[in-house]
Amino acid sequence: MEIKRDKYLRDLAARRGNGLVKVVTGARRAGKSYLLFKLFRDVLRADGVADDHVVELAFDLRSSRPLRDPDAFLEWAAPRLAGGGERFVLLDEVQLLGDFEEVLNELSRMPGVDVYVTGSNSKFLSTDIVTEFRGRGDEVHVLPLTFGEFMQCRDDGEARAWADYVEFGGLPLVATMGTPEQKAAYLKNLFEETYIADIIERNGLRKTQELEDLLNVLASVTGSLTNASKIQATFKSVLKSDISLNTVKAYIGYLEESFLVSAASRYDVKGRKYIGSPLKYYFEDVGLRNARVGFRQDEENHLMENVIYNELRYRGFSVDVGVVKSREYDDEGVQHPVAREVDFVANLAGRRYYVQSAFAIPDAAKAAQEKASLLSIDDSFKKIVVVKDVVNVSRDEHGIVTMGLFDFLLDPGSLDR
Repeated sequence: MEIKRDKYLRDLAARRGNGLVKVVTGARRAGKSYLLFKLFRDVLRADGVADDHVVELAFDLRSSRPLRDPDAFLEWAAPRLAGGGERFVLLDEVQLLGDFEEVLNELSRMPGVDVYVTGSNSKFLSTDIVTEFRGRGDEVHVLPLTFGEFMQCRDDGEARAWADYVEFGGLPLVATMGTPEQKAAYLKNLFEETYIADIIERNGLRKTQELEDLLNVLASVTGSLTNASKIQATFKSVLKSDISLNTVKAYIGYLEESFLVSAASRYDVKGRKYIGSPLKYYFEDVGLRNARVGFRQDEENHLMENVIYNELRYRGFSVDVGVVKSREYDDEGVQHPVAREVDFVANLAGRRYYVQSAFAIPDAAKAAQEKASLLSIDDSFKKIVVVKDVVNVSRDEHGIVTMGLFDFLLDPGSLDR
């Protein structure tokens, strides 16, 4: 079945003809190629764009290898872009094209030519294009399916769909597979044969076991504060490894560049500044995270937090982990510094939301605990507690909104309810 990805189609439509190279980034198998070559292509056809006005090529295909040479590609593309009128270039896995920055720069300067490319590595794409083009690249980052998108291929209710989603994630192909065994095997093989192999080849790594161990460590601490020094200490104490701090940092960077993990920085809400280390690392897909731990560590509270983080990013927010510092008196009247955590501080174009992820709120004491950090914030931005339980959306006397997880995930306007 066709899963609609309307948000990304709107992103592409808003950038059409803007003179910039549209760079569609994201992890492998997240749906970039399908978005560009099927969904966006259908939009162009519906708008009356003739097929011979669209030049498309997937560089990861064996048949495309001769065209990875930049001069060969330009010679092949030139006659297909001749003739005037609006022309479109759609290129898949463009990082495999030699001197691709220069080629894209040349294509983007051709009158009437609108360029769209995909790639699975941010270092090759976002960083290099920004440097080479000096503002001529325009990125659209594609995440695996959100829970709302995932529900398009489910008809068995939100609770059962969630149980599947939180275990096997939202890679589009996984979402359409029939059995848990198929899904688990695919995710495990994808890690070994695609993600890890790509990172090893791209970065010329020799100590591949350390990369695998690092992935396992990050998967085990999803949603927890950590940093490279703590991870290095884990390697020494648990794995008996003498891995260097610089190697740990480099490997984490490789995982981020491949869009496997994303780091959320700590932000001092009252001090209005970033704190730095430690950070929280979240997986772009919880199914991939679970595959790394053999589907053994459920920890649904941390996985729910990971899903909320990705949902906020999908909606366009930059997302940090909030810290609220204050001084409070204990029972003996002695004042002490206190630092409380807000799970997420989400910012977008002057808008800000404080979001707390609460797996369960069984009583008033737990409710008070979850709201304590939000009550310590004295600004007027909206404060929200998202609960796994199905609850009615409510607002307390302090203006803090409580809503159920499905209300939050399935309503694009949930932050403003």
